[in-house]
Amino acid sequence: MIDMHAHWRPAELTDVLRARTREPRIVRNDKGVEVFKARGREDPLAEAFDDADSYLARMDRQGVSTSVLSLLGTFCWIEAQPLEVSVPLCRVVNDSLSKICQAHAGRFAAYAALPLVDISAAADELDRALGLPGFIGTQLPANAFLTARDAEPMRPLLEIANRRRALVFIHYGPRPGDAFPRIARDTDNARRRNGTLDMQANLSSVMVTLCLTDYLAPYPDAMIHVHNLGGNIPYEVERMDHRCMTDSPHEELPSVRFRRAKVYVDCNSFGPRAIEAGVRTYGAERIVCGTDGSEFGCDWTRKALAEAQIGEEAREKILHRNAAALLSHLATITQPEKAAA
Repeated sequence: MIDMHAHWRPAELTDVLRARTREPRIVRNDKGVEVFKARGREDPLAEAFDDADSYLARMDRQGVSTSVLSLLGTFCWIEAQPLEVSVPLCRVVNDSLSKICQAHAGRFAAYAALPLVDISAAADELDRALGLPGFIGTQLPANAFLTARDAEPMRPLLEIANRRRALVFIHYGPRPGDAFPRIARDTDNARRRNGTLDMQANLSSVMVTLCLTDYLAPYPDAMIHVHNLGGNIPYEVERMDHRCMTDSPHEELPSVRFRRAKVYVDCNSFGPRAIEAGVRTYGAERIVCGTDGSEFGCDWTRKALAEAQIGEEAREKILHRNAAALLSHLATITQPEKAAA
């Protein structure tokens, strides 16, 4: 498996987290033990950050040959800090990820963190990061692509991705200044509402922007990756077609445009029936693996793919071949038999 959606928690930010006065932050609990506090929970410091050796051990247990690392959402706050703070923090993260990629050649690639408070500075950092070993592109927040108007400020980053034939990973999350999460913690079923209902609706809107407008037309060499099967599109596309036939019959059907668009989706967090629907909607050649970079995520994804009635060729494309083709000109990847050895 090549895992295109594998998040990373950078240990290099511990000193900064100790100085913060709000979550995410590092504090001492009632027992005097340092803990990492985020999203209303706390973890012992020893378990709060990723370590390359333990990460590799988990990959080996799960049969993951290469993981593409991106900043865990809890840490994306660094991208929204004032420029004098966000630029050096993003550089620290990107430099450390490049060192990990170099130290474990073929096992890791990375998406860059960017100072999104200033798109010009973000473009400069993306250009710099793409010159570092291991980088294949950048991760950007989905809120920046909810509509074509929202996406306009992101064009300088798409231009660099196009020029460098790099990837843009669009992940559920806020732009600097956005209220997030949208559902308050004291709402009933807040995790279900934020982590599934709002997330999937958000990603569906992103896919409409990317696939049903001409926004991506100037960027034929940029590669776009949206997670979680691109939201609910596999389940909603038939209704979109129906509305198109009745409301605007002169227009090309949305199902045709989704299938033709140059946008990849990953199958993170979904089961076999959803993967089958994704294959019918997009084609197996447009789906890659994603696990969130967790042991549970790997088990879940492998089981879902094994049970999905999509055929062995489609399964192999999703597990390895599609991602290998995306990464081949950008980064070294480990062949499955070498990783197993």
